[in-house]
Amino acid sequence: YGFINACLQSLVIEKFGEEIWEKLKASAEVQEAFMTYTVYDDIITIKLIQEAQKVLGVSVEAILKLFGEYFFKFCKMSGYDRMLRTLGGNLVEFIENLDALHSYLALSYQEMNAPSFRVEKGADGKMLLHYYSDRSGLCHIVPGIIKAVAQDFFDIDVNMEILDINEEEERTGKKEHIVFLVVQKTYRQMRRANPGRSQEGQDVQRDQEALETAFLRMKEKYLSVCLCPMKKSRWDIVRSIVMFGKDPGHLMNTFEMVYPERLWIEEKTFCNAFPFHIVFDESLRVKQAGVNIQKYVPGLLTQKIRVDEHFCIVHPQVTFNIFSICKFSNSQFVLKTRRKMMPEVWKTKPMLKLRGQMIWMESMRCMVYMCSPKLRSLQELEERKMHLSDIAPHDATRDLILLNQQRLAEIELSNQLERKKEELRVLSKHLALEKKKTETLLYAMLPEHVANQLKEGKKVAAGEFKTCTILFSDVVTFTSICAACEPIQIVTMLNSMYSRFDRLTSIHGVYKVETIGDAYMVVGGVPVPVGNHAQRVANFALGMRISAREVVNPVTGEPIQIRVGIHTGPVLAGVVGDKMPRYCLFGDTVNTASRMQSHGLPDKVHISPTAYRALENQGFEIIERGEIEVKGKGKMTTYFLIQNLKATEDDIMGKPKIRLDHKVSETQKNKI
Repeated sequence: YGFINACLQSLVIEKFGEEIWEKLKASAEVQEAFMTYTVYDDIITIKLIQEAQKVLGVSVEAILKLFGEYFFKFCKMSGYDRMLRTLGGNLVEFIENLDALHSYLALSYQEMNAPSFRVEKGADGKMLLHYYSDRSGLCHIVPGIIKAVAQDFFDIDVNMEILDINEEEERTGKKEHIVFLVVQKTYRQMRRANPGRSQEGQDVQRDQEALETAFLRMKEKYLSVCLCPMKKSRWDIVRSIVMFGKDPGHLMNTFEMVYPERLWIEEKTFCNAFPFHIVFDESLRVKQAGVNIQKYVPGLLTQKIRVDEHFCIVHPQVTFNIFSICKFSNSQFVLKTRRKMMPEVWKTKPMLKLRGQMIWMESMRCMVYMCSPKLRSLQELEERKMHLSDIAPHDATRDLILLNQQRLAEIELSNQLERKKEELRVLSKHLALEKKKTETLLYAMLPEHVANQLKEGKKVAAGEFKTCTILFSDVVTFTSICAACEPIQIVTMLNSMYSRFDRLTSIHGVYKVETIGDAYMVVGGVPVPVGNHAQRVANFALGMRISAREVVNPVTGEPIQIRVGIHTGPVLAGVVGDKMPRYCLFGDTVNTASRMQSHGLPDKVHISPTAYRALENQGFEIIERGEIEVKGKGKMTTYFLIQNLKATEDDIMGKPKIRLDHKVSETQKNKI
């Protein structure tokens, strides 16, 4: 289920960050987010773990152990804390009840394929943990979970070691069977590790040892009294009585209450009171069955009928024999009717599933299966032609069906909300991308701070800039080119040229004001004032001249030529228009810069006297053109900008440098 993958996502984001998760998801080719109640292919989880190993540079075992620890934490955060805490009073009881918990969760997660656990108790806090799973290679999750549970719920440390890995034949030969040795750190070990413990802790330890001694004496004294074949169970009772401080003199009366001399209930009443139960012997011959089992499985009490002829074991997936059943006696058993043994009229109906407990009766050498119908909802009850009245009044299955009906409705609602939430997340992501595109387009038309003010609904006040540098350029013989070419050729030529110029504006930090036809206008020192505006525009102009040589004249096939004019002076600037607002510059400086361009020469950068003074002694080679007549300005002494003596052509064009003291590829060497 998506709950597992969502846990893995939460782990990676919390421990390593959102960026690592996106990288991991891209590597595993996982595009979608994970829905809690949606079923996903196991291969997705496996791929995520494998890619995590590569991206994070750690072993799969370490990742799985970390996931196990975090999975326990994630379950608690997801609302399962109280449910987990009440599974058992110690670690063994907790593990023994995990299968029952998974069976309950399967009511909501119908397609859940959970692992199975079995515990063999040993001495000195040791135990063997048998882990069965359909998914191979994920066993290292178990130590992470168990260690986290032991530390959080029972305040103990455990060490876990894999003793054996094999395919369990009794579980259809496909199930991975892992045997863990689990060593719990005992109280004596903790005392030796922490000799400075409190007096209260010493008293508790002393009382514990005294009770253990009393238990051993009681076991020896009353061993001959215990007539029940299930001696282990009886001595568990003795031990619990001793531990809780009961008077040993009451033990015999307690035994009489627990194990009466005879069973004070007749067979008919028992079969009616427990309508779903089966008693079968060591050879699996059915000896007794509840009234409703007989009703829904006709022929069950026919002479010499074996229980495995009518039922198969769904969980735990063991071989149907007494030995295997006794081995998993602490597990909840789910049985399903076999279709081939059912009457023709029943074969079209859904199969009956039962779940319950297997109890071995040593004195009778028989197994009793106390069970109830395995039903998730009223719909399943109707599909099997059953009614609540078929279930015994004392059976909690009645309440479970009704409560789970509501739970399923809540899950469906939660699933819908989760899907809507994901849809909104995707829409929000797309909206953010579109917003970014819109902002990029807006910032291309207006200065960023001006655009932000307009977005906020504010009016942008006009500003006065005491000094700035303005540049104009145009294409030589552009009118003739237009007359001789197709429109698409003109557009292609201008787009090629302007794309190069636009790149240079970012390199040299100048603001592109506008383009009209073949005219290109930029300004330095506006809208953000800078002291070196003239040098920036001069370098940009030199870059324009180099870039223009890379653009072909569609008429002649030769590189195009441009005229460039530069002037430095004061301007007014502000936003003009509502429908298509533009950031415009006003003042005589604009007109003079335009005149420098129109009175310039092909492939030359023509600059005014004020621009010359701003660039003087700044490392540029400038030659005097002389005095010329400028329309509307009269006679002016102007200049040509030749080159930047302190910068190379690569610097002007913003090309990256290749360091020769580093290792480079053969291709890079050839370029060098």
